[in-house]
Amino acid sequence: MTDDVQAEQQADVTATPASRVAVTPAAAQMIRELEEQHGPVMFHQSGGCCDGSAPMCFPQGEFLVGDADVHVGDLDVTAPGAAGEPGEPGERVEVWMSREQFAYWSHTHLTIDLVPGRGAGFSLEAPTGNRFLLRSRLLTDEEVALLAPTSS
Repeated sequence: MTDDVQAEQQADVTATPASRVAVTPAAAQMIRELEEQHGPVMFHQSGGCCDGSAPMCFPQGEFLVGDADVHVGDLDVTAPGAAGEPGEPGERVEVWMSREQFAYWSHTHLTIDLVPGRGAGFSLEAPTGNRFLLRSRLLTDEEVALLAPTSS
């Protein structure tokens, strides 16, 4: 991917100024399609091993989170121009990661993107010919000051 294309995608991300997570329009569209098929979904940032370090998409509640996990934030995947009722597909999608891994990533802003290629075996997008990809950048001092504490 060229720097120009990547910069354009990064500039067209849904995020609030003080969030830890965002989603590109392509990834948001895929999430809405997955929600139509599977109901509400959530993400857990894989820590490595079999699935590398890919953001894994699961039906909400299928991947159990607990005290060892951190709720990093919520993605706004509402379709552009859509005004739905709370709880409908295309609203907020939770993003989680292990507390141990978050200690290393706590200084970064994470953007979930969608790229062509085979997804991780357990993630819902795997059969689509696309995969979710995590892009990161350092949080600014201003963002860190505005961020709410994370919860588990």
